[in-house]
Amino acid sequence: MSDTASDFLIKRITQWGIRRIFGYPGDGINGIVGAIQRAGDAIHYVQVRHEEMAAFMACAHAKFTGEVGVCLATSGPGAVHLLNGLYDAKLDHAPVVAIVGQQSRMALGGHYQQEVDLISLFKDVAHEYVHMASSPVQIRQLIDRAIRIAAAERTVTCIIIPTDVQEADAVPEPPQVHGSVHTGVGFTSPRIVPNDSELRHAAEVLNAGQQVAMLVGAGALRATDEIIQVAELLGAGVSKALLGRTAIPDALPFCCGAIGLLGTKPSWDMMQDCDTLLMVGSSFPYSEFLPKPGRARGVQIDIDAKMLSLRYPMEVNLVGDSAETLRALVPLLQRKTDRSWREKLEEEIKDWWKLMEARAMQGANPINPQRVFWELSSRLPDNCILTADSGSTANWFARDLKFRRGMMASLSGTLATMGPGVPYAIGAKFAYPERVVIACVGDGAMLMNGINELVDIAEYWPQWKDPRLIVLVLANRDLNQVTWEQRVMSGDPKFNASQQVPAFPFAKYAEDIGLIGVKVDKPDDIGPAWDKAFGASRPVVLEMITDPEVPPLPPHITFKQAKNFAISVPKDSNAGDIIRDTVKDVMAGVLPHKE
Repeated sequence: MSDTASDFLIKRITQWGIRRIFGYPGDGINGIVGAIQRAGDAIHYVQVRHEEMAAFMACAHAKFTGEVGVCLATSGPGAVHLLNGLYDAKLDHAPVVAIVGQQSRMALGGHYQQEVDLISLFKDVAHEYVHMASSPVQIRQLIDRAIRIAAAERTVTCIIIPTDVQEADAVPEPPQVHGSVHTGVGFTSPRIVPNDSELRHAAEVLNAGQQVAMLVGAGALRATDEIIQVAELLGAGVSKALLGRTAIPDALPFCCGAIGLLGTKPSWDMMQDCDTLLMVGSSFPYSEFLPKPGRARGVQIDIDAKMLSLRYPMEVNLVGDSAETLRALVPLLQRKTDRSWREKLEEEIKDWWKLMEARAMQGANPINPQRVFWELSSRLPDNCILTADSGSTANWFARDLKFRRGMMASLSGTLATMGPGVPYAIGAKFAYPERVVIACVGDGAMLMNGINELVDIAEYWPQWKDPRLIVLVLANRDLNQVTWEQRVMSGDPKFNASQQVPAFPFAKYAEDIGLIGVKVDKPDDIGPAWDKAFGASRPVVLEMITDPEVPPLPPHITFKQAKNFAISVPKDSNAGDIIRDTVKDVMAGVLPHKE
């Protein structure tokens, strides 16, 4: 039997070094699924519970490995289901290729079952490259270009293959005639460094500054040593955007932690007081947390010129790889002899961590979510991988965890969608089966899709070298982040019809499908529960019953926020609990801390 176009497609993908596809079957991709089966061990197919989860897993694979992630979906509804996960990848600059089926060529335009205009559907999310194969001779060029463009542009691409093209005879080598295209395999990342004059200009600005602040993001994750070296020379403090949480270790005395609404007070104060801002590999969007325009001189480093001078009017814009550019800057930088700015920041950072511990150890009804993360932080295994979902979980992920060198962490940064926490963890576990993975998820996101992905964990965990995948569920029966936004930003009390989450027995459900389930509703049981999870011989679901009224206090409270909060609380059915927990957290920052 001769190879089909689908057989050639899978062989070509493996020539690119791709070894895994996340997907869900359907008759629109039967030809491709058959080719995957015939390929045997050359390609690993991971069947998920929903196509959106396949896209999330492909995104996670790309984020954690730097490789191109691949997802597969059938025509019509399957293709539509991919979109949210693909937008997550696009907006966080993760290279992902989506392969989708389509009805046969002769049916197109005939209002056929499951016929959707897929080129139009994917034109935005895969705007750099989306094409449909109208002939098997195109398969080679389409897959080569889709993978190369995804890798080069750090974006989403899409190829659409009708069912009859999938089953047609393969054409490994197009005829050498007018109009034919002959592509090849392979992509090497370029070395991108700014020109010398711009580097000198940047150094002049940075050397002139007396109070230098650095902000690093996802683009700086592989520049840890360079960030530390530059910060030491400049006497700078370093804040981290959420996607850059592991760019430098949190134990460094000049690491101010996260920035933004979910960030730290040291980050806020540093940005308000600095006279120079160096932004590296970050498109952090919230300008209200950056220096006031005109207060600080700015230098920005980004590999994507489109992202330069977008959040703050920079004086010097350097197009380049973060690590390479910082290395090129180092010989031009002068070590600051006056370290008073750095010393001031370091004292504030020490006080901040004491405050975080004090807040975490405050009592709540029944469990303070901050304590869940505080107890986790000291127990994190070396080289572990963490994922977080959107919602209040991200607050404590941003503030209460001390990441060490070698760890990795991610969440949906720009799209900030609910639902990727568990599929990200599964994608990470397939990429690094020997590492411990922890997913931090709220009960809202778990009920949206997480409980279905627990089924995948139950199915696949025996394949992993280290079986430890821990799913932390903050069960507070509240869509908590939005509830607090309604109170603080709109002055509205909690609207139960909108915000209340149905009760669900997460730990019992885990036990029912063959995992370990642990339910915790007493503060003193938090630490032992983490110990049990890290010592387990199979995946664990930790169901922590947490207090929804513990406030995610911003690093700086504006008059408008305070006013809206004061208006909303008396109207709230849980006013007493809200006031109690808020006062506790505020007073934790006023009263002296234990040494």
